[in-house]
Amino acid sequence: MKTLLRFATILALAQSAQAADIEAGKRLAETVCAACHGVTGISVSDTVPNLAGQRSRYLEAQLKFFKDGTRKEPGAVSRAALMNAVAAQLSTEEIVNVAAYFESQPGAAPGAKSGLLPNIAVTKMAFPEEYGRFFRKYYTINFPAANEVRFYYANDIALRAAKAGTPLPDGSILLAEVFTAKLDGNKKPATGPDGFYLPDKLTRYTGMEREADWGTEFRNSSAMRTGITRFSRAPNSLSRASIRQNALPATNLYPT
Repeated sequence: MKTLLRFATILALAQSAQAADIEAGKRLAETVCAACHGVTGISVSDTVPNLAGQRSRYLEAQLKFFKDGTRKEPGAVSRAALMNAVAAQLSTEEIVNVAAYFESQPGAAPGAKSGLLPNIAVTKMAFPEEYGRFFRKYYTINFPAANEVRFYYANDIALRAAKAGTPLPDGSILLAEVFTAKLDGNKKPATGPDGFYLPDKLTRYTGMEREADWGTEFRNSSAMRTGITRFSRAPNSLSRASIRQNALPATNLYPT
């Protein structure tokens, strides 16, 4: 019993030492988290978790795991990489504050979603119609979870900078073709001699472009200022958006 009381006392002291500033947490949520998780912790997409009403200690622990790289995903493509990059820029105090803010919000109703932020639901990139002639394919990767294969292309400006080991300058454009994989008789992706899936149907493109003054709408957010905005666009409507770190403003475009 004495041991339990001692532990409870230590825990209480630790909690009081980390007293949260919920208003500061709200400001951080509005500038850093809202694009994906919503201003009140109700996310913008079924693929993004709601944070509203989540226990603050759990959120603190997960943000710390993202920050130190403990929480990550195996493989060449990691969905956790975004949160690793965001959390790395948060101080311990900021983590405590934003976790407390989301805990203070009422939980999401079933099926509830937040709308996209006005400065997220827009793209400045135009589709590079002649990329097949002027871009060079530089990378291919399989996506086993989605049975997809993607081919990545870059323009000369981006390639020259990459070869020189320098940051990609204004005018750099990257484009990915996203194909479903051909399936074999066992409904498994068929692979070629190089080990990559054989492409079947072109479903969409993902493009990234860097230009002067793009991203200035995020100048008040250190965690988003250096990142990109990535969009998915169906023929007549914008369907989802998310933030990606340390890359280029991007858009997903669907072939007609």
